[in-house]
Amino acid sequence: MLPEAIELQVVTPERHVLSENVQSLEMPAKDGYLGVLPGHAPLITLLGVGTLTYHKGAETRYLTVMNGFAEVLPDRVIVLAELSERAEEIDVARSRAALERAQAEAAKPGTQEAESSEAEAKVERATARLQTASKGGGSGSPQDSRRSTH
Repeated sequence: MLPEAIELQVVTPERHVLSENVQSLEMPAKDGYLGVLPGHAPLITLLGVGTLTYHKGAETRYLTVMNGFAEVLPDRVIVLAELSERAEEIDVARSRAALERAQAEAAKPGTQEAESSEAEAKVERATARLQTASKGGGSGSPQDSRRSTH
């Protein structure tokens, strides 16, 4: 008999971001998005950078997830991410500014490969934050500006 819900845990080195029972979720794995329903086969996967979407009742909620690992079991998913934020925690103005800085850094002529790769990673992270915020209502409040944008 399949479980009716999935216990979703999202943890970063700094904090416990989320603990919810959900009906389904989609998360950014290293090579594309992975959908999980109750009863999913056990696996461990590398995470990429993107939006983790989860469904709880009639609601759809969003978080950014940036690198790390996920363990998927039939009734539980544990996400161990380097960085993660709920959509409503994202400071949109600050993320836009970070994206503009990263794009300018990536476009500099004569940039070495390591610097270029780092700038591209910053662009990817800022873009993921903005996409997540647009889905779930990020803000620009002073409280949110304490959050890191790298």
